[in-house]
Amino acid sequence: MGHRRPRAIPVLVASLVLAATGVAMPSTSSAATLPTRWVGTGTASSCTSARVVAAIRRGGIIRFRCGRSPVVIRMHATAKVFNDRPDLVIDGGGKVTLDGGGTRRILYLNTCDPALVWTTSHCQDQAHPTLSLRNITFRNGRSTGSDVMDGGGAVFVRGGRLSIHNTRFFGNRCASTGPDVGGGALQVFSQYHGRAVPIDRSVFGGDGWKANRCSNGGAIASIGVSWTISDSVFQYNRATGTGANPPRNGLPGGGNGGAIYNDGNTMTLRLTRTRLTRNHSNGEGGSAIFFVSNDRSGDVVIRDSTFRYNAGSTFDNRPDTFFLGAGWTFSGNSVR
Repeated sequence: MGHRRPRAIPVLVASLVLAATGVAMPSTSSAATLPTRWVGTGTASSCTSARVVAAIRRGGIIRFRCGRSPVVIRMHATAKVFNDRPDLVIDGGGKVTLDGGGTRRILYLNTCDPALVWTTSHCQDQAHPTLSLRNITFRNGRSTGSDVMDGGGAVFVRGGRLSIHNTRFFGNRCASTGPDVGGGALQVFSQYHGRAVPIDRSVFGGDGWKANRCSNGGAIASIGVSWTISDSVFQYNRATGTGANPPRNGLPGGGNGGAIYNDGNTMTLRLTRTRLTRNHSNGEGGSAIFFVSNDRSGDVVIRDSTFRYNAGSTFDNRPDTFFLGAGWTFSGNSVR
């Protein structure tokens, strides 16, 4: 299975840009010392897209003053993380939904995007900025394009370190076809030193409009990234592409991994106490999970999890999973 890889910024070019611009290194402050940025002044109407974008651009801990009731903030622009600003925590307090309106990606972090400032000569493997998503909902995000890095309908992350806690992703979309594009809700590349992305107590998808969809990995997708996922739910997500990878018979490609799409070499997927229900691949591999380690060095460890009514795969070789790798551990799980 041939796969394209994310494009790395050449070290020499990045070094020359840094020398010419004199850009400072990003803040490495701990969460305890990060500045707090407030969105809103106490009412729902004061919590606007522009204020969200501005707060995220500055970095720090983003909190919301939007009144006592839950609030939906319609995003009129994609919020972008600047690499030379403090690390970022976005905490919705369990009341905030960021809505892409079905027309735009909601959040974008890319340490190798010069428009967001290069801060090291090794943008593909740098520790900062870190991004923590907490107690918030992302819905109706939409990314466009069918290239490998056009996924992540709600959130795209390349570089730094990502963590997710008690966060929900509903109704997000990326390209419907394409061999490597993936992650209706979330696409991730190039985590610092190969560290795993932790996700806990989070929900990806739901019945009807809440389903996340993309060519591959209806919920999440990555290349060369490890994941540690616990106490979470993946349900009704759909991989919509057709023709797999590389595409066959003139088809546009994709359709692998109804919920989760992992491609790369040395990487690990760990699932614990997680439920995968009614996810769907499109006649390709992995009704729930697609995991391909091209050099067969990657591992999957699934414990105490539940698989129910996942469908659509024509060549799963593990429970609701297509797996090519080194180690497969599957214990204490329930499959139906």
